Amino acid sequence: MIARNLTRIVLSSGVALGALATPALAQDAPDITNTAQGSASESGAIVVTGSRIKQDPGKSALPLQIITTDDLSREGISNPEQLISFLAANGNGADNLASNSDVVTGAARGTNGLSSANLRGQGASSTLVLLNGRRVAAHGLSGSAVDVNQVPLAAIERVEVLKDGASAIYGTDAIGGVINFITKKNFKGIIANGFVDMTEEGDAPIYRVSGTAGWGDLDQQGFNVMAAVSKSWNGALFGKDRDFVNGNQPNRGLSIDTRGTPIATAFPINPTAAGVGITQGGTLLGNATGTLTNLTVNGVRMNGGVNILDLPGGAGCGTMDGGMAYDEVLWNTPGAAYACAWDTGRAATLQQPIDTLTYYGRATAKLGDHELYAEVTGSKAHSKKIFSSNQYTANNTSMPIAYPLNSLTAATYNAVYDQLAAFLPGIGAVGDRTVDNVGRYGLPITFRWRCTTCGPREYETDTKTFRAAVGLEGPIGGSWEYRIGGSYAESQATSVLGQGYHFRGVHASNASAVASGTGATLAGQVDTRAPTAPGASAPGIVGLFNSGIINPFSLVQTPAALAALDAVSAKGTRLYGGKYTLWQADASISGELFELPGGMVQVAAGVDYRREGYSFSGSSAADPSKSPDIFNVAFDNVNQLNGVHRDVKAAYAEVLVPVVDMFELTGAIRVDDYTGFGSTVNPKFTAKFQPVDWVMARASYGTGFRVPTFNQIFNGVTQSPNPGNSLTDPTTCPSGGVVNVTPGCTAITPDSLSGGNLNLGPETSKQYSFGLVLRPTPRISLSADYWNIAVDNVIGTITIPQLFANIAAFPDRITRTAGVISLVDLRTGNFGSRRTSGIDFAGRASFDAMAGTLSAGFDGTLLIEKKEKLLPNLNYTNLRGVFSLSGDLGLKWKHNAWISYAKDDFTLTFSQIFRNGYQNFGLPNSLTGPNLSATRPDYNQQVKAYQLYNLSISKKIEDRFMITLGVKNIFDTDPPFAITYDSNTGAGSSWEPRVADPRGRSFTLAVETKF
Repeated sequence: MIARNLTRIVLSSGVALGALATPALAQDAPDITNTAQGSASESGAIVVTGSRIKQDPGKSALPLQIITTDDLSREGISNPEQLISFLAANGNGADNLASNSDVVTGAARGTNGLSSANLRGQGASSTLVLLNGRRVAAHGLSGSAVDVNQVPLAAIERVEVLKDGASAIYGTDAIGGVINFITKKNFKGIIANGFVDMTEEGDAPIYRVSGTAGWGDLDQQGFNVMAAVSKSWNGALFGKDRDFVNGNQPNRGLSIDTRGTPIATAFPINPTAAGVGITQGGTLLGNATGTLTNLTVNGVRMNGGVNILDLPGGAGCGTMDGGMAYDEVLWNTPGAAYACAWDTGRAATLQQPIDTLTYYGRATAKLGDHELYAEVTGSKAHSKKIFSSNQYTANNTSMPIAYPLNSLTAATYNAVYDQLAAFLPGIGAVGDRTVDNVGRYGLPITFRWRCTTCGPREYETDTKTFRAAVGLEGPIGGSWEYRIGGSYAESQATSVLGQGYHFRGVHASNASAVASGTGATLAGQVDTRAPTAPGASAPGIVGLFNSGIINPFSLVQTPAALAALDAVSAKGTRLYGGKYTLWQADASISGELFELPGGMVQVAAGVDYRREGYSFSGSSAADPSKSPDIFNVAFDNVNQLNGVHRDVKAAYAEVLVPVVDMFELTGAIRVDDYTGFGSTVNPKFTAKFQPVDWVMARASYGTGFRVPTFNQIFNGVTQSPNPGNSLTDPTTCPSGGVVNVTPGCTAITPDSLSGGNLNLGPETSKQYSFGLVLRPTPRISLSADYWNIAVDNVIGTITIPQLFANIAAFPDRITRTAGVISLVDLRTGNFGSRRTSGIDFAGRASFDAMAGTLSAGFDGTLLIEKKEKLLPNLNYTNLRGVFSLSGDLGLKWKHNAWISYAKDDFTLTFSQIFRNGYQNFGLPNSLTGPNLSATRPDYNQQVKAYQLYNLSISKKIEDRFMITLGVKNIFDTDPPFAITYDSNTGAGSSWEPRVADPRGRSFTLAVETKF
């Protein structure tokens, strides 16, 4: 396996580099001896990420990857989200905007506009993000992970990625590693930058402009002031704009389980709620006693819906954009044989539109040998989460709708009636326009409809961040130095409804009756508080349906219907908002103690204090006792928090012991005291053995911890329906039993509980690593690092499949009604253990060639093990190379490789991004095996590997002007086919946003001007 992957790298980079890794020693490192992390000593030592002791970054024992602005330019990376996705050490979780752009559940519902880091696949909450060595506030809505797009990229000098646990240095969150964004410090002059990334299709543009200005020289004038500002725009890209997004591939085992289509599917439903314009005599396909028994075809009752497009002689489901024939075999629903489905993936946003403004300012003054600095940074972002249009399904309690016969609807009603009567003569004769007791002509038609005319659903989110910090550092005496500092940071976000949402017009529950004191049963009754559109007989969108103003059997609506939809729109309604605050202060000293044969023993010690606060506010529009209901909005009022906080007090010490010239030991220990969790002690030990200058062996061991986020503790409990039809009771249905066919395997649709848990404890971890670094010449470096992370008491949620697979172990999470499972408890808990291990490889090499310099390099990660178990007595489940609907995809191999030629002021770079394939998902309904998808003739068991090639050309003109032209995805490679559809949420499609970039071939232009 390793040999095959290395062969790929050799072929792609053109240089055989061997088995490699990514430590500081393995970099052609930039000059970083005068940075915001602290001024260099005479030896060139600085404070690097993962240590409090100054040391030579080129000889650090830490597995540290250093990324410069040149690296970003080479790959056409224009924002921090792209940088994080580019890292081979970063996992493949739902941490980018594309992964959360569809319908989501649980914690992902509060990630509007959030992009986060996920080192080692340990989760966004287990990666610590720093700015100049200090924390920044978590995203205001999620309250758990830092939005990396708030980082002021225009001011960044470099990024240090510590691929090792660091709880002994930084405390919680550093289980997966640390990403430290380090800004320019002693910057002088003015730089203006412009960047554009445009796809070959001419859509989804990315623009960025920035400027940086600095004045004063610390060494000559004793001060420096700098400021940077950047503005970026990402245009929207939708699934319908890319051919590879196609949920209608039944031969490959993929089809969509929705019968809500832009031309409505007629259903045998009989809403009888009073006062909404539906007669008590039943509907065209249903009556007061249920489905008509003569609505059968070949002995099969058509209770799964009938679409006029799919009837014999009909135009065909494919005549609708995104339409397809419903796959009744795949979804085991024989009664839907003449229904249509609709590809929800085509409505998903592949690239979310987001506008971001970031700013940064810093002032530094030398006071003798001391340095005083103050910095301020912030951001404003406006994003739109855009996903599939609402689906309306007639029912008696919350959506009593049907298409009536009246003067507005007669033409359409008659056409639909005739087509249905020709197929189902039990409703009456074709052409019969007599309302009598024989036929059913004139009764309203109940349906399921996707309101594409209403527009896609939108959540618009505004996020603001702010951070101010001050610090003072300098000598105490002799070799001893001090550092003190403090900062305040906050992130505040608010989401409101965009288009696609409308007031319902009826009471969805009985909650408003409580407020009125009537005690009446109001569910399904007219809600006069909702707006009534002109011409409608009742309020809200229910009134529009039942008046016939909206035509669900047409792709085109009248101007009156469009105006009516606007009249009952809920656009602009507040959805929810959150705010995260962070106060912190720290002080430390460092210096030399005594000399050993290998050099001076150095020590650092310090204290940290911080207060983290979080509040989450819902919406008055979510309270049915105060406001009219808005259909199908994921309000989160249950999670409201007026404000919670916790204090963290910590003390730490670190000692570096150069035992002999070739052998060095470092030990660190940190004590943290958390409000509500008590104290925790975490040590870390590292060792470095360097017998000669060009060989270094290193190893580390440490423990770590992660406390639960505020949401994981305090979120309220939400009860949600399960719209799927693929679940069975594991206590009655044998393994492999067929839904609705095997005895005991009747489909069940239990509601589910989600939310926080006041009894959560922290995760604990143990991790170790060892590696080898080779530098045979100053221009060649090679290395490999093995790492192993063991996490216990994992904080997370349990899925329904996991719960059902271990149902005997969780009896308190199952509720039955009349013997049938009616409710499952999926709330957050400390579930079991996780084990992850792998090897990081990297290398750099450069040679003089062709009157210039030829250089090459790569960074790769081989995942050896990724497994989890829910209970101590269970076996581990292998997650490496296996698809999961949520969480992190454990790809076996990932790498980035490049080869570059430079001569004078000209640079040409060719690079490759490679992501290994994995075991494909299979839709769950089954007739013959574990999943029916696998029985389809073209089903692919393995998702193919994903690899892209990029090219860039840079030219510098007189040290004042640089232009870079690039082509990303030279061969216009589509994401490989992968089944990602989740029938229980309606999300997903035919590709994997956690792995692939959907934009296709694009062209970049970057311009930099210096003054």
